Amino acid sequence: MMVARATEELEQELEEKEEEKTKYLEEKSPPLQTGSMSLEDLQALCQEIHSKITVVDEERYNIEAKVMHNSREIKDLNIKVLDLRGKFKRPDLRRVRVSADAILRSLLGSKHKVSLDLRGNLKSVKKEDTEKEKTAEVGDWRKNVEAMSGMEGRKKMFDAANQ
Repeated sequence: MMVARATEELEQELEEKEEEKTKYLEEKSPPLQTGSMSLEDLQALCQEIHSKITVVDEERYNIEAKVMHNSREIKDLNIKVLDLRGKFKRPDLRRVRVSADAILRSLLGSKHKVSLDLRGNLKSVKKEDTEKEKTAEVGDWRKNVEAMSGMEGRKKMFDAANQ
């Protein structure tokens, strides 16, 4: 029943708009009597109507541009209002510990069967090798500095680099 009532009201509004439109056109544009006009008068009339049409089109374009600008401003202001209101609340994040196996299972699904030992893939460093290198380099540093000082030391460094 309400839907039928709403459709009747919509039809009535459309009829009223049509009537207003016809009244406006009758007031603004009286009927033309072109039967007694000469060719020159008709051309002048056409040019006058054409100039009026261009003026109306310019006004219509300016009004449409203003409406578009205002609608963009309204949309931006609505977005700002929503942001200021704090409607979008961010949830608190929790720290979750997940192993590499669990990540791979979630990414690959049931295809993942191999368990990874990430520490086993790391490079192992032997302590014995590093200790030997340190003992070989450690000596009397004063002798090393004195030997490398001056032009002779630079020549030794150059010769050592070429070999």
